[in-house]
Amino acid sequence: MRFIGRSEQLAKLKRAITKSAKDASMQTVLIYGRRRVGKSELVKQLIKTSSIPSIYYECRQVAEESNAQGICNILSEELHLPRLGYQSVEEVLEYIFKRSCEENMIFVLDEYPYLRENIKGMDSILQTMIDKYKDTAKLTFILLGSYVEIMKNLLEHSNPLYGRIDLTISLKPMDYYESAEFYPAFSEEERVKIYSVFGGIPYYNRLIDDSLSVEENLMELLVAPEARLENEVSMYLNAEISKITNANEVFEALSRGYAKYKDILDQSHVSSGPTLVDVLDKLSKMEVIEKRTPINDEGNKRKASYHISDPLSAFYYRYIFRFASQRKIMDPEVYYNKYIREDFESVYVPHFFEEICKQYLIRRNKNGGISPVIEKIGKYYYDLPKERRNGEFDIVTLDEKGYVFYEVKFRKEKITVSMVNEEITQVKATGMSCHKYVFISRSPVDIDGIEDPVEVISLKDLWK
Repeated sequence: MRFIGRSEQLAKLKRAITKSAKDASMQTVLIYGRRRVGKSELVKQLIKTSSIPSIYYECRQVAEESNAQGICNILSEELHLPRLGYQSVEEVLEYIFKRSCEENMIFVLDEYPYLRENIKGMDSILQTMIDKYKDTAKLTFILLGSYVEIMKNLLEHSNPLYGRIDLTISLKPMDYYESAEFYPAFSEEERVKIYSVFGGIPYYNRLIDDSLSVEENLMELLVAPEARLENEVSMYLNAEISKITNANEVFEALSRGYAKYKDILDQSHVSSGPTLVDVLDKLSKMEVIEKRTPINDEGNKRKASYHISDPLSAFYYRYIFRFASQRKIMDPEVYYNKYIREDFESVYVPHFFEEICKQYLIRRNKNGGISPVIEKIGKYYYDLPKERRNGEFDIVTLDEKGYVFYEVKFRKEKITVSMVNEEITQVKATGMSCHKYVFISRSPVDIDGIEDPVEVISLKDLWK
């Protein structure tokens, strides 16, 4: 299986290994991120490409003695040792740390929260080990975890491990550009559609078959009875949230287009405002929803909005969860045609195309391809009290010259000169001063004869 992406993170990990060997000192690494994002595969790739003896152990939800024996078994197998009989995790850790004073080693504890949950004072035990062997062990010690909130807690001042983590990697989903490497045979248009459902999660993207159509992949992985990923979202949420009902209510409201706090509270059946705040906060920390504020009024809480940032969750709640009863009694193709096809093409994908375009601008900006450099990107709020109307422009950037307006279109029909002029006129009518107008479009855009500074970006440009 080919390893895709994560070159920046791999480089950081390799530098940590080199530093540990060179300085004969321990490097403690913390890697966290949501489930399925590729943490384990990243570390396995590091081990695969390294000649240093490595101990990789995935912690289990079992008693301490079972975990201790599990680590012992891996040690015996990887280091060709006789059977070890340590009964506590602290004892086996002492053995590993002490042995690494004599030879370079990589030691990985995957799903560390499981170990932490079953062993009282586990963080303090690690603190003692790190402090004791920090300057003598030639060890790269890596902690991984999917419970983002718990892993972030290890970095807080009140935690025993505070100040003892040398490298922290918060592993995020891949962007649209890297994700496309999983399905190279797809056209640019098909890539947009696939990313709009499966996002940048490597586990999902490895399941995609680019010899099939987009629709066939959706049917096999999500829509058909007993599809591979039909329970993925509910399983993920159940593992992280105690009261799944409230999360379902929030997701349902968001999937129907309600984004403001008051609207979510009114449309959902969450019992109270404080409960809703807690749910939104939890889902935000899980990185499946995000809070957005206009770039021209970032401190105004009334203008904040919430959005589902995880594409699979968005698809699931819009098309699978909402029509669960119908899905059980209908033929999959009939179900797809009735509840998914038209809305998916005309509403759902165009919405996520905006996110892809923002990722493109950020990627290009980081690579030095945009001048002047973008300093802010997001929505722009306008208010016209005399006309009794207000609204938002979805993508606007700010640089040293001022604002740049982006119109994003995922439609088959050509964008005519009159359409372009109409968009520019509407922007000017709000009073927003732009030094450039950019159209990112699936179809051709005609800008012939337009006097204002206009740029056109095509689908193909997104993957250049």
